[in-house]
Amino acid sequence: MKLAKLSLAAIVVAGLASHSFAADSLADAFKNGKVTGELRAWYFDRDTDVPAAAGGAWDRKKGDANIINMGVILNYVTDSFYGLKMGATFQSNYAPFADDEAKALFYNDMYGSGAVLSEMYVQYTIDKTTAKVGRQFINTPLIAGSGSRMIRQSFEGALITNTNLPDTTLAAGYISKWQNRTSPDTTAKKSDVGEFERFNDDGAYTLLAINKSIPGLTITGQWAQVVDVADVYYAELAYAGKMNDFRYGLAGQYLITDYDESGKDDGSFYGIKASFGIGAFNMYVAYAEVDDDNDASVSADVGGADPIYTANVIHSGEYKAGSKGYAIDANYEVVKGAKIGARYSDINMKAAKSDYDVIDLYANYTFDGPLKGFGVEVQYETKDKDASTGSSNELRFRANYKF
Repeated sequence: MKLAKLSLAAIVVAGLASHSFAADSLADAFKNGKVTGELRAWYFDRDTDVPAAAGGAWDRKKGDANIINMGVILNYVTDSFYGLKMGATFQSNYAPFADDEAKALFYNDMYGSGAVLSEMYVQYTIDKTTAKVGRQFINTPLIAGSGSRMIRQSFEGALITNTNLPDTTLAAGYISKWQNRTSPDTTAKKSDVGEFERFNDDGAYTLLAINKSIPGLTITGQWAQVVDVADVYYAELAYAGKMNDFRYGLAGQYLITDYDESGKDDGSFYGIKASFGIGAFNMYVAYAEVDDDNDASVSADVGGADPIYTANVIHSGEYKAGSKGYAIDANYEVVKGAKIGARYSDINMKAAKSDYDVIDLYANYTFDGPLKGFGVEVQYETKDKDASTGSSNELRFRANYKF
């Protein structure tokens, strides 16, 4: 016990000795903290070409509706005090003009008024190791919170990262709860802002390694386990190079889902991607295929992660057994801060005996000068499916002011 106490003391002393203290006292750490925020006004218009069920049944895949959302994000992070930081982020969402059709169609992703404390964490850094405990946003290939809706998904747990090895990032984490975009009650036909709920019964674990020892090459490997459900393994090799003004890249990914449930087959997919760019122009071509040997869909994420290369701009990629397809994306920076682009994907779903193609158009502009901090974004997606599944299209407009 005495040896353990001495070892702990040595670690703390070593950590303190390695820090340059930004704040001289705990009071200064709070006083010198940084506040940032964002004001949002978003408009979504969704047309599924499939009539909603009689009685306005809640089914976000059916019906036509539009919704206007407004929200505020406030973030506060203390200054560092002996390697210790604290942070908090509030997210809010309000849709006061939503009609019954909008509530029914968007209940699972956009309609849910209220506010939520999405981040509330304590972070401690010693040497090149950082431990972050509490509510937090996470962005990794397999565990990630999507920010495509008004409320970004968040997690509650612990994440440790280390960069002691040259050109290498290692991470380990545990997730006990997560917060989705909304918390719907389909029986009462109402929806509130997302709340933190237990993630599975025993949570999820993950290990992550990223190595950049070879110039231009990024090697990523991650394991995630949803306890008593599945183990997911992900690997990616991505190379990026440059020849004068010409940029090029080649990447490959592979994922395996090993289900724990008795009688449920495992699933996997692979993807390849080639990218090119010159000046303000960029494009890529990607292909992905999901294994169909066992007729098992792939569970590719914890939360809202969507790692497959052929994912659409608005909707997620296809992970059903036997699915395969390609995507082509091209974009151009018209002027500094202004970009326009288009993406086309063609997907064949063998298991569902269905084909569809998707056309995405997108543009964004970030203002400078007197309007610095203000930005707008427009996305339009049309999905042309066969007669059995119907078609759909969606328009999204976002106006944001960051301060």
